[in-house]
Amino acid sequence: MTNQPKKRVFSSFAHEDLAQVNGLRGLMQNPNHELEAYDESVREAIHSKNAGYIKQRIGEKIKRSSVTLCLISATTHKSGWVEWELEESARQGKTIIAMALKGVNHATAPKLIRERNIKFHGWDPSRLHMLIATAK
Repeated sequence: MTNQPKKRVFSSFAHEDLAQVNGLRGLMQNPNHELEAYDESVREAIHSKNAGYIKQRIGEKIKRSSVTLCLISATTHKSGWVEWELEESARQGKTIIAMALKGVNHATAPKLIRERNIKFHGWDPSRLHMLIATAK
């Protein structure tokens, strides 16, 4: 573990991957694991059908974050919400990290990740720790 303060991380992911994302959140909260971060992601559904309101709430979470972590599965590239979160993160000047979820060996990266040539990393908690810690 480092002496640096924890970074705030917004995790962007497809809703169907929530169980795997919750496993990563557990690692981030484990004081015996080197992967440390404050999770600014949406933990509970925003109870609204108003897309503008939902985007406002998510935009606030992204603003509080140091980095956006796009967690990628085989279906993530089909999520309009993931695309919007990545676009908003880029608009706000956030560092974007793209990493496959545990057990994902092949996936298509979301459009923004491909267009901006953001490196798509395979699942590796130690590398993720380093990427978050060194993000600007």
